[in-house]
Amino acid sequence: MAITDFFDEMQGGGGLVRPHYADVSRWLDGMSSERMARKRAEANALFHRFGITFAVYGEDSGTERLIPFDIIPRIITAEEWRTLEAGLRQRVMALNAFIRDIYHERSILKEGRIPEQDVLGNAQYRKEMVGVQVVHDVYAHIAGVDIVRAGEGEFYVLEDNLRVPSGVSYMLEDRRMMMRLFPELFASNRVAPVDHYPNLLLETMRSVAPAGQDNPTVVVMTPGAYNSAYFEHAFLAQQMGVELVEGQDLFVRDETVYMRTTQGPKRVDVIYRRIDDDFLDPLVFRKDSMLGVPGLLQAYRAGKVTLANAVGGGLADDKSIYPYVPEMVRFYLGEEPILNNVPTYRCSDPKQLSHVLANLPELVVKEVHGAGGYGMLVGPTASKEEIEKFRARVKENPDKYIAQPTLSLSACPTFVESGVAPRHIDLRPFVLSGKEVCMVPGGLTRVALREGSLVVNSSQGGGTKDTWVLEA
Repeated sequence: MAITDFFDEMQGGGGLVRPHYADVSRWLDGMSSERMARKRAEANALFHRFGITFAVYGEDSGTERLIPFDIIPRIITAEEWRTLEAGLRQRVMALNAFIRDIYHERSILKEGRIPEQDVLGNAQYRKEMVGVQVVHDVYAHIAGVDIVRAGEGEFYVLEDNLRVPSGVSYMLEDRRMMMRLFPELFASNRVAPVDHYPNLLLETMRSVAPAGQDNPTVVVMTPGAYNSAYFEHAFLAQQMGVELVEGQDLFVRDETVYMRTTQGPKRVDVIYRRIDDDFLDPLVFRKDSMLGVPGLLQAYRAGKVTLANAVGGGLADDKSIYPYVPEMVRFYLGEEPILNNVPTYRCSDPKQLSHVLANLPELVVKEVHGAGGYGMLVGPTASKEEIEKFRARVKENPDKYIAQPTLSLSACPTFVESGVAPRHIDLRPFVLSGKEVCMVPGGLTRVALREGSLVVNSSQGGGTKDTWVLEA
């Protein structure tokens, strides 16, 4: 599939530059390749000095790597963002309503809108959460929703990330880097700010504190320095002005969580946790976990502490549940979805499985519990041998897979070794839900740096860009 088959975000029909890219296009015309290479090298040196790195699990070296940063911004108009913002708000509200319903009345299951076995038999369903009341009925306090553009530029939701969505630190650092490297661009463009995200995050966390805590203590809980996203954990704690803690820094007494400090125990009211459910409490989940806090779930069930995101919320971002989100919007909000799903085939359905197996070379097939670009087949770019191996895996465990048509992801100009060329991108806006639902304009744009590649994940060689939402 040639790159010209994709929606070009900067150039329209006949190669004409879209109006909102006009200033950046003129800037690019005046930039030599040598200057762009120098600026990119400067950005890499600064990212390295600041420790803005990540680790890839399974690599023998265990060394930290920079996420490649592209110096050409991705631009979204104010009108486009209004549509996106409304659609994201609607979607996350419906997802929160769904999670609450599943752990309480289960109305959507009783009415047959979603098959019961797909929910209650899901690996992310946590029976320990049945009947547990959470503040403001919010389960997914931080949601990272992956958006793509296809066809003539229409937006689609590719995935919902509701467990421990990552990447917001790169959104913030990419903006800081662009303002440092190219202040002249910001002087000539009205770019909506994103640097208030840590303040919004802290306000959201404080708004979901247990009842009666007027000056709540918020902490960020990390698995530790060896986690691949540790930079982000430390960065967000520092930006919010709260403590970064590990499980060993906390303990539970009388169903209340305390943090060990040099002044003695201090009560903790809200835990922004970057640890998966399984490792949170060895008394309830994995008994061998050294990362969690014994008794934490008991304190949580007693309403003495808030966990963000809530335990059991991962049910709603499982790829096997994704096809039902439009129905959730209709069921809980009485509205039609503003943002469409990508058409999805559930391999657990024999009829849909037959279609998938007959069309593997044209489809993208994903593990329902997979993440990071792993455990998937991109049919159009796979070899015959890879397709046949994947066919056998799908046949053996059809319940573990979904399939989607290969989307023609939109492309944006990117500075690569050969010069400026279009590369495929997606967008991860971050939606905060507390007493209110809010977000900063834009999100993290990820870019597939290899020509023709549709996989944007950093673990698969992707990079990031600054995302501009132009103010009206």
